[in-house]
Amino acid sequence: MPVITTEGLGRRFGDFEALREVSLSVEKGEFFGLLGPNGAGKTTLVRILTGQLEPSRGRASTMGMGPDDPIGIKRRIGIVPEAESPPTFLTAQEFLELVCRIREVPDAGARVDRWLGFFQLEDKRDVLCRDLSKGQRQKAMLAAAFIHEPELLILDEPFINLDPIFQRRLREYLQGVVAGGRTVFMCSHILEIVEKLCTRVAVIHQGRIVAQGKLDQIRQTEGEGLEDIFMRLVEGRNGDACGGRPAG
Repeated sequence: MPVITTEGLGRRFGDFEALREVSLSVEKGEFFGLLGPNGAGKTTLVRILTGQLEPSRGRASTMGMGPDDPIGIKRRIGIVPEAESPPTFLTAQEFLELVCRIREVPDAGARVDRWLGFFQLEDKRDVLCRDLSKGQRQKAMLAAAFIHEPELLILDEPFINLDPIFQRRLREYLQGVVAGGRTVFMCSHILEIVEKLCTRVAVIHQGRIVAQGKLDQIRQTEGEGLEDIFMRLVEGRNGDACGGRPAG
């Protein structure tokens, strides 16, 4: 059963078309990767899937709900947006406790302790989030997405600002999530991570899905490796990959 579907999805910002006829489906229990250069439309798609943005045309469904039900969507998923930080006026512990209260998480204290420990933030629990390093703020955002053990994780560049130790720890955790029957939808431009983790991928370029399927299928269809496909997009062999537009 699909947990994410889009059909003919489009989104315009004035004259700029950020998404064009995006159609994809993500099944329960998949590790799905959306791969593309900066400005390709990844973040715009995530904002629609998480109920933060309405599409200009087409339809989108996340856990059976459309973008017009953002509260319903957010109850069922965990989100790590790109380049977003926890509230500056809360400590790391207060932030996770707030998330637990909002989501009515049982055994909140134990779960807060677990995730502070997982990301080695125990000694930062009473530090205001504004005083954390970039990597520590990213860890807090990841902990907030994981703490209620949602059925679906939507992660936009989750490995950014993490050192190699925590990149590996995060990879292993996400692999366990999928092995347990839950679903991960991840946006990334890091080829190595996508190839290691994802069961299926879609490649997005200038707002369009230009390839989609299992990695072997994409390689066969395109007649080149995933790295070659990605580099062709980044280097503009199929047109200007970024087009001078906002990142996404």
